[in-house]
Amino acid sequence: MLFDTHVNLHAEQFDADLPDVLARARAAGVTRFVTICDRLDRYPALKAIADANDDITCTVGVHPHYAKDYWSLEAKTLVEEARDAKVVGIGETGLDQHYGYSAIALQERSFVEHIHAARETGLLLVVHTREADDLTGDILEREFRRGPFRILMHCYTSGARLAQRALDLGASFSVSGILSFRRATDVRNVMAKVPLERIILETDCPYLAPVPYRGRRNEPAYLADVCRAFADHRGMSFEEAARLTTANAVNLFRRASR
Repeated sequence: MLFDTHVNLHAEQFDADLPDVLARARAAGVTRFVTICDRLDRYPALKAIADANDDITCTVGVHPHYAKDYWSLEAKTLVEEARDAKVVGIGETGLDQHYGYSAIALQERSFVEHIHAARETGLLLVVHTREADDLTGDILEREFRRGPFRILMHCYTSGARLAQRALDLGASFSVSGILSFRRATDVRNVMAKVPLERIILETDCPYLAPVPYRGRRNEPAYLADVCRAFADHRGMSFEEAARLTTANAVNLFRRASR
């Protein structure tokens, strides 16, 4: 039994065959999915997918790339949407200085509003960070001092220092297919130091397909391959890794276990 904690089922790559994609995933042992909100105007589409499937839940939020499009976003909007039992997380949110699609000041403002919503609702904050380690750590620590909230460092590829700062705040980390990439030595080195009880799995599909599917459209069925890569990395059997990460994910995404 596997739990894919980060899928993008509303992506256009799945428009033609989503039922088949889900059928393959279920046949591969994936029993729960969290489909992730990246823009509020796409939220109705992903929420409809969640509503139509008992094993799918969702988040609500704005990806840092789109902070410029939602410059006036307030936490109360996210809190209101999160009243729905299908919503199990806030985000994804965070900081991304790689592409520069939105000014960093707008990303920071959006990030803080998401943190306020996570704090108020008690739901998990799904954090995306890329090339923004120091500022991400500074914001998380500053806001945590103002009141605790639960943190998931999604698809973590950042450095060891931010990882430790997040661990000190009680954060969990999700492992993606990147762990299986031949050149992802730095990612493997950082994740080797994360306690097992803080690790969950994700595909981030349709992106980041694991070996041996790298370069293709990713699917939640490939979570089995992510699990194998994680099991090999930590010297576990596939079954042990599946049980561990699923139990961790159910604990984090509490509404998804109901």
